[in-house]
Amino acid sequence: MRKLIMWNLVTLDGFFEGPKSWDIDWHDSIWGDELEKYAIEQSKSTGMLLFGRVTYEGMAGYWPSQKGEVADFMNTIPKIVFSKTLKKAEWKNTRLVKGKPEEEVAKLKQQPGKDLFVFGSANLSATLLAHGLFDEIDLALAPVVLGGGNPLFKSSADRIKMTLLEARPLKSGGVILRYEPDRTKTMSR
Repeated sequence: MRKLIMWNLVTLDGFFEGPKSWDIDWHDSIWGDELEKYAIEQSKSTGMLLFGRVTYEGMAGYWPSQKGEVADFMNTIPKIVFSKTLKKAEWKNTRLVKGKPEEEVAKLKQQPGKDLFVFGSANLSATLLAHGLFDEIDLALAPVVLGGGNPLFKSSADRIKMTLLEARPLKSGGVILRYEPDRTKTMSR
């Protein structure tokens, strides 16, 4: 069975982007050789990337013109974009799914292959988290306080206990945090 893993960069105050869509210039505060090496290592266990529409459109607008090992990975790996409004997905190796993400992801997890990763896509992540589909939450915690923006974790009626798998400090002052959601200890508020 494949694992579903969330991978995101997040600020100390819990935002994955600033007040405007794609307000991510703060990524420079944590990105560097260490995080790039980690991303390349991570790519070796990745079989497919999953996106919501907004993240997909930003990624599809950026990566096709980039060069290097990470760009090659992003442009060739199979991808799914979940959207009810998108007409077509034109980024190489992308399939558009208009149905319920939780149903499609549950099926994908049962198939053989490498792990499934969600990048960005806070709304998609909220849906998948609410349905107990994530096996791991991986965050690169940036040493930045934005003071406002789009929170990575959306409001929910449930609390989900996490078990720390790894905490890896970076020279940039950031920290890679890997957690496993404890599905047996979901607590209502």
